[in-house]
Amino acid sequence: MIPIEYDMIIFKEDETYVAYCPELDVSSCGNTVEHAREMLKTAVRLFLEEAEKMGTVEDILEEARYKKDANGYWIPPKLVATELVTVS
Repeated sequence: MIPIEYDMIIFKEDETYVAYCPELDVSSCGNTVEHAREMLKTAVRLFLEEAEKMGTVEDILEEARYKKDANGYWIPPKLVATELVTVS
C-alpha cells in the first residue's frame, strides 16, 4: 500500500465518536476517541488497498486534490480551518 497522510476530524454523536477523513470521504466510529481513530486508520487502509487492487488509487488521490511530489510521495491538500458557524 502506498503511504499517504490525511486529515482526521473526530466528533461525537450521542455516545459514539465518529472519525472522518474529508479528503477521501471515509469515516468510521468507535466508543472512545482513540477507538474511532484506530477504526478510521483501518478504514482508510482498506479503502486504499481495494483501490490499488482495482487500479484506481491514483485517480482517487488526484480527484481528492493530492499532488505527487518529485519523489513520488502523495502530498495531501491542506485543511486550513474548521469553524462552528450559525445560520439564522
